[in-house]
Amino acid sequence: MSGSSSVTAMKKVVQQLRLEAGFNRENVSQAAVDLKQFCLQNAQHDPLLTGVSSSRNPFRPQKVCSFLSQVS
Repeated sequence: MSGSSSVTAMKKVVQQLRLEAGFNRENVSQAAVDLKQFCLQNAQHDPLLTGVSSSRNPFRPQKVCSFLSQVS
């Protein structure tokens, strides 16, 4: 690495570190409380918890037409 490319690389590192230092950080404990509150507020809309009605389930087994199954 030449001297000028090394200086350029270090300037990029310093610029990235300054950018990251300016971020507003939140405590993990507060983020966990917020996440738990969000999950509890939206639990009634979560299909993994409440299930999906068979009429709205795109993955339900398809019904076979009884007319076609009797022909063969």
